Amino acid sequence: MTPPAAVADFDYLAIDTRGNETRGHVAAADADAARAALDRRRLYVVKIEPGAARPARGKPLFGLQLLAGRMSAKQLTLFTRQLATLNRVSPLEESLRTITRQTEQEGTRAIVATVHAGVVEGRRLADAMGREPRSVPPYPAILAVVAMGVVLALMAFVVPQVVEQFDTVGQQLPLLTRVVIGLSHLLVHWWWAILLLLAACVGAAWLALRQPPIRLRFDTWLLRVPFLGRLLRDLHAARMARTLATMVASRLPLLEGLALTAGTIHNRRLRLASDEITESIRGGGSLSGAMRRTGVFPPLLTYLAASGEAAGRLDEMLERAADYLEREFDRFTATVLSLLEPAIIVVMGGVVATIVLSILLPILQLNTLAGQ
Repeated sequence: MTPPAAVADFDYLAIDTRGNETRGHVAAADADAARAALDRRRLYVVKIEPGAARPARGKPLFGLQLLAGRMSAKQLTLFTRQLATLNRVSPLEESLRTITRQTEQEGTRAIVATVHAGVVEGRRLADAMGREPRSVPPYPAILAVVAMGVVLALMAFVVPQVVEQFDTVGQQLPLLTRVVIGLSHLLVHWWWAILLLLAACVGAAWLALRQPPIRLRFDTWLLRVPFLGRLLRDLHAARMARTLATMVASRLPLLEGLALTAGTIHNRRLRLASDEITESIRGGGSLSGAMRRTGVFPPLLTYLAASGEAAGRLDEMLERAADYLEREFDRFTATVLSLLEPAIIVVMGGVVATIVLSILLPILQLNTLAGQ
């Protein structure tokens, strides 16, 4: 009887069907078998090599497995502070890898490793953190929902009760009070019509965006929106630069890298630009020249691509461009998120203050009339 072949671990770097980089390890008899297994998983193998031995994980003491899948508030605060500090001097992927290595708690290390793996796969930091919702809760979303609930409760229950007290006064109420009363009446008696109208608008928008010309115009408009357009453009440029850098470093054709990147693009204007680049390169043009002609890529990426082509170091310059764009994207996103929570508090505080003022104004008016 032939003895079974020994199985070994192999580390791999591959690109999936959506164009995202993915790293991991696979058990196989040899490198060819490992490559075949990855091919069956529809992964485009860029690099594969024997992996280091990995110690088996033991079970938590007394079987307390529920604690291993969640970070405490103190651990989350420490992780956020470390990530903010490291991200100032190193790329996001390297910062997360450093935190993973230096974290002592097994459960926290596994959670950070999951976030790191998501970033390596090409996900945004917010999406990667969203894979661990028990440990990284969406604070601004919860705050916004609670604030909206408070405002709706005031309009639906408090304002109508106050209105009953003013019906017998016989005096004209202040304009602000009349506006708030009208909105309250609309919410209480016509809520079903509001929901139907919202559903109709969403349905009409969904049907309209399924039409290619309308979707193209809408996506083109999105790229012109302040802040949002820049985020979309830089995120796509960073993903494209990272994928192309990997392909060039592996001596693979640029056209294959562009084809893989195209599958990750949801914005029709950016996808059209990628198709234009592909056609230009297929016709003998340069990557930097094709990017410049589309007019939708960051000037930094175009400049670094041109420098890399001139110096014969295209992969290195594309890697630098991807690192810079990702750092800028993460820094800008972190700044916006840090400002979002206080902005929600200020806006909702203003709305509540307006409702309270609309109630107080008639009372002050009545006191003035009584004093006369």
